[in-house]
Amino acid sequence: MDDAYFKKITTTILLAVLIVLSFFLLKPILLSIIIGLIMAFIFSPVYDWINKIIKSKNISAVLICLLLVLLIILPIWFLTPILIDQSFKIYQASQQLDFVTPLKAIFPSLFASEAFSAEIGSILYSFVTKVTNSLVNSLSQLILNFPTLSLHFLVVFFTFFFVLRDKEQFISYIQSLLPFSKEVEKKLFESSKGIAISVIYGQVIIGIIQGITIGIGFFIFKVPNALFLTLLATLAGIFPIIGTAIIWLPVSIYLIMGGNSLSALGLVIFGLISSNIDNLLRPIIISKRVKMHPSLIFIGMIGGLFLFGILGFILGPLIIAYLLILLEVYRTKKSPEIFIQKN
Repeated sequence: MDDAYFKKITTTILLAVLIVLSFFLLKPILLSIIIGLIMAFIFSPVYDWINKIIKSKNISAVLICLLLVLLIILPIWFLTPILIDQSFKIYQASQQLDFVTPLKAIFPSLFASEAFSAEIGSILYSFVTKVTNSLVNSLSQLILNFPTLSLHFLVVFFTFFFVLRDKEQFISYIQSLLPFSKEVEKKLFESSKGIAISVIYGQVIIGIIQGITIGIGFFIFKVPNALFLTLLATLAGIFPIIGTAIIWLPVSIYLIMGGNSLSALGLVIFGLISSNIDNLLRPIIISKRVKMHPSLIFIGMIGGLFLFGILGFILGPLIIAYLLILLEVYRTKKSPEIFIQKN
């Protein structure tokens, strides 16, 4: 056997073994590293703006890290106990809800049969109980797993700081590993950036803004367990097609049934504002950028939710997006722009 060939095979095997070992080594903190990368991408424009003024990468990155603590960590620290308390209250209230009577009042002919009404009531009761129970358990785990979560936060901040500070070097290193020509690399990175902005800013950030908007309405009109409902509305706002209406509309109906018509009307106004923020901000944020079809984003979020948990809201669509981008790179025909669209 040729000596050079033997060395090449040995090096390849050794590299493969090290890659596999590194994967298992990083697997427990892989999602934390990915969160750090995503946060660095989100805050990159702010970092660039601060760095132009300060002219110091280290100080700029430290200031952004402090900003991240103020915007994310402190609210989580103070609001988690309130969320857990409100989730328990909602869980207890869900055990006493009468689902059938309101449905009979709205659809009398459909729920004329007592057997059918009882079956639907049982299904709704089971569904609401499972959802609320799952949410209560998830929030409770935040406190029970606090030491582990602290280590994950440390990994997130470590990744966030160094990727933010040395992003040019990271990009150059990734480009050096890609087996593509310069033209393909340029197309790949431009499309990736456009898709990432479309998903992260155009879907996730706007969804959070929508949730906060209707949340303000919950607090103004003193809706019970407003913070917990704001969290649910924010998650619903992130999903394409669904939107915050799935939260504020039932709450408005609940207020009307309770005799609070004025509060219900005010909440509907906030709800309509929340639902239409998407139409106002999305064209501004993703104007002239590559974007994904909403159905693909929705499917990616659902699949990502099952695979990665809450982080799958972002990772799912991005994984599908990068797959489609790579497929487009290898296409020789003009793209029909069904899944990946350009403004």
